[in-house]
Amino acid sequence: MAATKKAVLGPLVGAVDQGTSSTRFLVFNSKTAELLSHHQVEIKQEFPREGWVEQDPKEILMSVYECIEKTCEKLEQLNIDISNIKAIGVSNQRETTVVWDKITGEPLYNAVVWLDLRTQSTVEHLSKRIPGNNNFVKSKTGLPLSTYFSAVKLRWLLDNVKKVQKAVEEDRALFGTIDSWLIWCLTGGTNGGVHCTDVTNASRTMLFNIHSLEWDKELCEFFEIPMKILPNVRSSSEIYGLMKAGALEGVPISGCLGDQSAALVGQMCFRDGQAKNTYGTGCFLLCNTGRKCVFSEHGLLTTVAYKLGRDKPVYYALEGSVAIAGAVIRWLRDNLGIINSSDEIEKLAKEVGTSYGCYFVPAFSGLYAPYWEPSARGIICGLTQFTNKCHIAFAALEAVCFQTREILDAMNRDCGIPLSHLQVDGGMTNNKILMQLQADILYIPVVKPSMPETTALGAAMAAGAAEGVGVWSLEPEDLSAVTMERFEPQINAEESEIRYSTWKKAVMKSMGWVTTESSGSGDPSIFCSLPLGFFIMSSMVMFIGARYISGVP
Repeated sequence: MAATKKAVLGPLVGAVDQGTSSTRFLVFNSKTAELLSHHQVEIKQEFPREGWVEQDPKEILMSVYECIEKTCEKLEQLNIDISNIKAIGVSNQRETTVVWDKITGEPLYNAVVWLDLRTQSTVEHLSKRIPGNNNFVKSKTGLPLSTYFSAVKLRWLLDNVKKVQKAVEEDRALFGTIDSWLIWCLTGGTNGGVHCTDVTNASRTMLFNIHSLEWDKELCEFFEIPMKILPNVRSSSEIYGLMKAGALEGVPISGCLGDQSAALVGQMCFRDGQAKNTYGTGCFLLCNTGRKCVFSEHGLLTTVAYKLGRDKPVYYALEGSVAIAGAVIRWLRDNLGIINSSDEIEKLAKEVGTSYGCYFVPAFSGLYAPYWEPSARGIICGLTQFTNKCHIAFAALEAVCFQTREILDAMNRDCGIPLSHLQVDGGMTNNKILMQLQADILYIPVVKPSMPETTALGAAMAAGAAEGVGVWSLEPEDLSAVTMERFEPQINAEESEIRYSTWKKAVMKSMGWVTTESSGSGDPSIFCSLPLGFFIMSSMVMFIGARYISGVP
């Protein structure tokens, strides 16, 4: 019997999309941008103490290998020749911090995730050392001093983890965000692995000068970070090294972008003033500001958008960052148990079609843009005896939309020209109720590409366009047309404003809940001084509340 002939589709490009909640590997046709196959693995998050969020770097790495192998198997089943995969791009959760041993290849501690709050006391201590009339950290990095960014996480590891301290002293330690860890491992690890990052990820560390595009000596001295452990900074589109194992051994890794920059590229926002909003674990609105740094007066970040080649210019963006978006759905599933899968949230919300005056502020990690208020914590308010789990589900979706409205308003004020529509992407955009709510709350159309995997697409485009690969053209006339789904506002502007102003009232109530002493970053033995009755009463309230919310009599 003759062998089945493999389909010829022209050059293909793969993309690793390593997010906070999951890892995926996706393969695209470089000529049509069609998604051919993919595989996804959920990633475990660990919460060792209140406010702490960690992940296992080795689990993340293994999930990447698993996704690559499974996707290749699926392509073979589709009769697609994997030898046509000419390049791989990497897109990653940003800011999450890893330190590992370059001799053994072992992580020296869990990855400290971008959502982690343990460094609040470090932030408060450091902020006292910044002159009020010379915020050199913000002027050099575009970022506020916050628990969000890598420098303070790395400072905590150097201060508190003996294995990290010893490895630095013995010149064995390497630092990186998730992209650096993955590229180092995939290109050989202890056997010649490439220790690098790209400009977009470097710009989220608070150690990188976004004007000179270099690690900044003054910033490293301020945070007391040894520069020898930092990765080499490269462009977002060039060959970093070759895959050294697995089904795609020998394929170049030639694209690297932080996930939000990757989505900006994938949405083809290449012109000044074009913007996109990505709905993932958090929610991130980026607006391309061209080759100039625009500094916000309304709580937004200035960040590197992309640099698509060693000799290509750098582009910048204004960014509005919301910590909790899809994470609130995961919280309803894993912590309250009112849904069994994330998809169920749409069904619950559809049953009632309203939050019935219930408002949810999911400030689990404080409030990011535009407030930058670490003392905030999550609240659900406006509850009555009529409120049930469906109303809370609806309020959770509304919360994502209200937070987007806040950062969009800030961006409109900074840019001076209001956006006429919002381009969206990310896993949550499959939820039609969420998309309609977003159009209603913004009171502008929301436009969603039919293929929502724009983060992975952006990484694939950068990889395929790299010098030495050259299978993906980024010239405007060569970019594939994308079909869009459009959601128009369906409520009147007055109702939209009333709902938004009530939300703002709820946000104010969420602030000021936590001080440094009570944030969970101190000694856990503090809880030993609380009376036993406190724990019994708390447990009873939580138990009864959970049963009530879940609809259990």
